[in-house]
Amino acid sequence: MKIFVTALTALVTVMITTTAQAFCGFYVAKADTSLFNRASQVVLVRDDDRTVITMANDFEGNVEDFAVVIPVPTMIEREQINVGDRAVIQHLDAYTSPRLVEYHDGNPCHRYELDERMRSDANLPAAAMQLKRSAKSQGVTIEASYTVGEYDILILSAAQSDGLIRWLNDNGYKIPRGAKRVVDSYLGQDMRFFVAKVNVQERSKLGYQYLRPLQVAYESNKFMLPIRLGTLNAKGKQELYIYALTRTGRVETTNYRTVKLPTDVEVPAFVEGEFGDFYRDMFARQTEKENGRAVFLEYAWDMAWCDPCAADPLSQKELRQLGVFWLGKNDRPARDTLQPQAQNVFVTRLHVRYDAEHFPEDLMFQETGDRQNYQGRYVIRHPWKGEAGCDLTQYDASVRERQEREAQLLANLTGWDIGDIREKIPFAGGIRPETGKEPWWKRLWN
Repeated sequence: MKIFVTALTALVTVMITTTAQAFCGFYVAKADTSLFNRASQVVLVRDDDRTVITMANDFEGNVEDFAVVIPVPTMIEREQINVGDRAVIQHLDAYTSPRLVEYHDGNPCHRYELDERMRSDANLPAAAMQLKRSAKSQGVTIEASYTVGEYDILILSAAQSDGLIRWLNDNGYKIPRGAKRVVDSYLGQDMRFFVAKVNVQERSKLGYQYLRPLQVAYESNKFMLPIRLGTLNAKGKQELYIYALTRTGRVETTNYRTVKLPTDVEVPAFVEGEFGDFYRDMFARQTEKENGRAVFLEYAWDMAWCDPCAADPLSQKELRQLGVFWLGKNDRPARDTLQPQAQNVFVTRLHVRYDAEHFPEDLMFQETGDRQNYQGRYVIRHPWKGEAGCDLTQYDASVRERQEREAQLLANLTGWDIGDIREKIPFAGGIRPETGKEPWWKRLWN
């Protein structure tokens, strides 16, 4: 089973800040999850042994065919399950997305500075005795059954994987071939299985045209995300975005390398119109360099502020909807709106492209005390295009050198042809932007 997520396209935002260390500039584009097909989103809220996981389900197809099976490390009660608001995840995606920003050179003749949620429904009626008997006959125990919003949910345990797989397949949970070894390993860890289907009648009653995110809260010393079942019948590699919210600092994987993507990279101006292609190709090349086995850091920041902002930080209400339980409901925003509010929430955005060959183990995480800010940020520097009252020969030469460096770096990051890149940078060929005329000497001896 695959879970798909579609993110909203955010409006272009202008960020001008007064803080001395701020990055001043114009935010012009973002690399959100909509750039990638087969992209899943998971939000992990973690503090000590307490975890709230939110899974964004944008299922493509007949909702009656939707089913999800997730190993969980402990028994799940009805009160631990909620249906959330996908708009909050879309906001979190926009806030943490890698972004493209731009500078404009000032007049080279002057000295200048560069401006740069819990819905509760009645418990699911007791499952039919026939369902329980069929489960018991396969060595499967239905430990609990609930209706939460538009989902019918079962918590299962089992004696053996064979019986569990047969029962799940018989009851519409399409377990992929080859699942026995993976299921055995989860049973060996005494894990239970959280399974969900869409309750078509409840969905019709609620009137939603999409599947809302499922949320589960539990306590366990295991800080993990099970991904192996999802790789068994996957067609190719899948994209997974993990947004981890903690009090302490950045989150990283312990059983795979966590790698920072290249950032603060200056790119040619034409990338503004091709930012999606640039980011996809850059991410693919970085994945290849790590032999397809790394988890990439795209964002790590204190939730109280951003610079530049691809979207506003999440409000305390939105954070509580995601399960950030340590925020008080009566907290008030700071009076001085120019100063960021201390949210005591640190967000980490991880991006992994995975399949069974390169990611044979579930993702294991740890919290760190590292609160150093990081963001995937790519910079366009526009040359000065106005009139100038001085000789610009030296400035023009420096711009050409800068743009050649940008071209070579872009080719290295993406694998794009350096000749094609140079053709898209007219000023690098010696044409003054404000006149469009080629210097007379360019063709003197050609």
